[in-house]
Amino acid sequence: MPDAMPVTAPRPDARPGFFAGRSPGRAGLAVFANAGDPPLAALPEFTAMLDENGVDCLELAVPFPGSVTDGPVIRRSADRALAGGVTPDSVLDAVAAVRPGLRRLRIALLVDWSHSVKGTDLGDVARSVADAGCDALLLHGLPPRLRAAHYAAARAAKLPLVTTCYAVSDPQTVSEAARYASAYVYLVAHYGRSGTSAAADPHRLAAALTALRAEATAPVAVGFGIRTRADIATLEDLGADAAVVGSAGVARIEQALTEGRDPVEEFASFVRELLRPSPEHPAKGNPS
Repeated sequence: MPDAMPVTAPRPDARPGFFAGRSPGRAGLAVFANAGDPPLAALPEFTAMLDENGVDCLELAVPFPGSVTDGPVIRRSADRALAGGVTPDSVLDAVAAVRPGLRRLRIALLVDWSHSVKGTDLGDVARSVADAGCDALLLHGLPPRLRAAHYAAARAAKLPLVTTCYAVSDPQTVSEAARYASAYVYLVAHYGRSGTSAAADPHRLAAALTALRAEATAPVAVGFGIRTRADIATLEDLGADAAVVGSAGVARIEQALTEGRDPVEEFASFVRELLRPSPEHPAKGNPS
């Protein structure tokens, strides 16, 4: 017989900050999109749709080419956005325009260090992201030697941070991610590129969640390989505070664009699938 599904300690249902609005027993939901895919002009409609449907967080990436951690779906998405002329400044301007009208949805900006930040003062970056109204920053590919300066810059700008680690990371890396996360910890379920079909080891994932939750004051969100409502339910059973859904949603955007349909409507249908109720996991409440 297969081993029983591991279950972590009961999850508190009102951690402060990100994902605090979820219903008891339900994990929060973060979805990924590249800014500019769908086109940046559609961001007001896109974010309003996410807000109205009860999504907790939009992980919005400033597009960059050739990501080593992403599979072909997200790479093609970034290429479409870059071909449309999206720049870091245009993304910040777009966020600044939509942020005042959002009620529930938070925006965590994902920025690649090599493509968008290298050679720029980290303090200036943090202030620009905060001034645009972003709720958090995830700085991708930051060299370890710059981490202390990054943490200090975000603290000075009063900008919450998303930190990352893997389910197989060493204890020191897990501890650092827990200590410096002020928005949420992004726990990557397995090595590999986004959009791959590799399955996470539930026992290892449960152990990583337990270790993070013992030290972190911010929520812990799990991503990579999360595609369906059933996947999210599994994370709820393991004790995750939230799920991060990336490639599966981006693929729906791509499909809609290819077929000449509205990508925002297609993504709304996908979100409703992810948030549909089940007997074991009641529906999330609507935003108030």
